[in-house]
Amino acid sequence: MTSLRKLGPSDLEVFPLALGGNVFGWTADKAQSFAVLDAYAAAGGNFVDTADSYSAWAPGNEGGESETVIGDWLAARGNRDDVLVATKVGAHPRYKGLSGENIRAAADASLRRLRTDRIDLYYTHFDDPSVPVEEIISALDGLVRSGKVRAIAASNISPERLHESLDFSDRAGLARYVALQPHYNLVSRDTYEGPLRDIASRGGLAAVPYWGLAKGFLTGKYRPGVIVDSARATAAGAFLETERGPRVLAALDEVAQERGAEIATVALAWLAARPTVAAPIASARTVEQLPALLAVADLTLTDADLAKLTAASA
Repeated sequence: MTSLRKLGPSDLEVFPLALGGNVFGWTADKAQSFAVLDAYAAAGGNFVDTADSYSAWAPGNEGGESETVIGDWLAARGNRDDVLVATKVGAHPRYKGLSGENIRAAADASLRRLRTDRIDLYYTHFDDPSVPVEEIISALDGLVRSGKVRAIAASNISPERLHESLDFSDRAGLARYVALQPHYNLVSRDTYEGPLRDIASRGGLAAVPYWGLAKGFLTGKYRPGVIVDSARATAAGAFLETERGPRVLAALDEVAQERGAEIATVALAWLAARPTVAAPIASARTVEQLPALLAVADLTLTDADLAKLTAASA
């Protein structure tokens, strides 16, 4: 059985791949979403990541669609105690920003959609510099004390604001961030490595990177002259125009061939082996896309593999 990883200083233990819920209710309908969630859980997965704003960007959607799908699935399967649900606050069209009042109202709305009495990990989705960290942390602490939230985390936050937040939590004896969700992958390292990672490391925070496969580019399906049918094809394909993109693909091809693994698995395994990282996030629109993601739990890259990929991505 795959060993779970401790999420920072919290009592949460997570599968080494977080299942991204951004596609649920967007490019994956309810039936497809249920099938993906079923397959993930059957493989031992227990960590599902979503946000209250998913997928407000899609025509006809208003935000909360992903949470609703996950809530319906949890209710249908009766497995709430077996799944750790992470969601986020701050970007829903009706609950913008991180004022204390908004955080409390958005949390209640998320709980209703998820059809549950608690959120296991609650992220601030995007920092809101107009609100003092004292107000944000105090509101999140209130949710923890009420039992509505088990642990808190941050995403898309500057090193300075993260440091301020942790410092205030420590001084005031309030709930403290246990995890960070940065944009981080083989073709985007400076979005996390440096001051942000240093603060996370010193503070004992676990990293749960998003876009771990660079919007699909690190699956290896984007190659010169190849047309990919995907909502993210333009963004992912753009990495081919950089110096780093083809260099990383070449290194991934080599390691994948040597290890008898899928390219996506190798890319996620590199990420999972990085300092502070507990579990990268990756999403699957279909059950067929899932095995390559789940295989990260069983693939340990050698030091030589890691060095080759790290050099190629420099």
